[in-house]
Amino acid sequence: MATDFSKGPVWKNIIKQAVPLTIAQMVQILYNIVDRIYIGHLPEIGKLALTGIGLTFPVVTLVSAFSALFGPGGTPLFSIQRGAGNDDRAKNIMCNSCFLLVITAVILTAFNLIFKRDILFLFGASEETILYADEYLNIYLWGTLFSMFSTGMNSYISAQGFANTGMKTVVIGAVINIILDPIFIFTFNLGVAGAAIATVIAQFVSAAWVFKFLTGKKCLISLQLRGFKFDRKICGQITGLGMSGFIMAGSNAAVQIVCNTTLGVYGGDLYIGIMTVLNSVRELFTVVTQGIVNGAQPVLGFDYGARKPGRVKQGIKFTAFINVAYTLIVWIAILLFPESFIRIFNTDPEVLIYGSRAIHIYFFGFIFMALQFSGQSTFVALGKSKHAIFFSLLRKVFIVVPLTIFLPQIAGLGVWGVFLAEPISNVIGGTASFTTMMFTVWRRLNVQASEEGRTS
Repeated sequence: MATDFSKGPVWKNIIKQAVPLTIAQMVQILYNIVDRIYIGHLPEIGKLALTGIGLTFPVVTLVSAFSALFGPGGTPLFSIQRGAGNDDRAKNIMCNSCFLLVITAVILTAFNLIFKRDILFLFGASEETILYADEYLNIYLWGTLFSMFSTGMNSYISAQGFANTGMKTVVIGAVINIILDPIFIFTFNLGVAGAAIATVIAQFVSAAWVFKFLTGKKCLISLQLRGFKFDRKICGQITGLGMSGFIMAGSNAAVQIVCNTTLGVYGGDLYIGIMTVLNSVRELFTVVTQGIVNGAQPVLGFDYGARKPGRVKQGIKFTAFINVAYTLIVWIAILLFPESFIRIFNTDPEVLIYGSRAIHIYFFGFIFMALQFSGQSTFVALGKSKHAIFFSLLRKVFIVVPLTIFLPQIAGLGVWGVFLAEPISNVIGGTASFTTMMFTVWRRLNVQASEEGRTS
């Protein structure tokens, strides 16, 4: 029986979706986090190798960006059509989304393999760190198709109410990666290459699991490629809604590139390595906020399609409150125990000393990130792609990138100006995103609720 998100307490529907999604995304982060933990603790070469892995972040992030563009980009449309009872339309959306993911993965693999060394030097690699970055990417890129398919299409499993199955997709792959990492890195003495091999194998297993479920009998709306017809209009709608997530991830890649190159000028490989650690810590902590908003999106989209404005408002309030409370706790923990989080990835004395100062700056005002996530995800869930795209661009492209370039030149800030750009963007971007959502979406929902009250 199809899941009906218009019934039962809204917060319970969100939690039911969010908990397994959060666990799944936490495990998903382990794909790369575990690699960094092991590599950062390699004898003698750990600090340089970790920096080399950090230089591959923009490439990996761009792959994730395209996954978000064509995968989760289609699920709000999918959820709205399900809520309206148009299952055939929903199936067509899913099939076109799959087509876009596969074609893009093939193109990205070829392009990155051909130009990877030039790309890495452009991203701030030095002669010392290029060895490790190139070694990792040379293997990792062969798993692009597996990564994009499993990540992109897994969102259609969760959107049908099978959040636990979606969680298993990531858990299976991550467990395999965690088991294989030490075997390939240390037992087989493959180092950075071993980490990449383990990740690709794990991604393949996850992709196989997603494909098996979506084409199986348990799936409510199955992926049936036989009789598939490319629909330009649907692909345009998917791309339009997915553009928000794409720009968020793509702008993250742009920020990573600018940060690495600027840090290379003002501080060198040490500070690029510290930024790698801070990005890893941030990934760990934003998993919960992402899980909550991703769990809320199908619920909000379904209720919106079912014309339940009151329930949509309840979902928005609950999501925002939980995210704000959580990010406040995280901020306090980092202020009190900065070194503890850095030691997870590297114990080099220089990294600990300068990293502790950097993490205090970087995470200042972290609570405003909750407002960014809550406002932006609401726009996406209700199909308002233009607003979501604008606020993605505002925070990263129009605020972080210019600040990263110019702050180091002000008052002798140097490398610390690079770390300061992130909290400033959180305050400005988060406030602007949430406030605009309240003045547009929230007011419209109030009008809809009043109209339905008069007609009932």
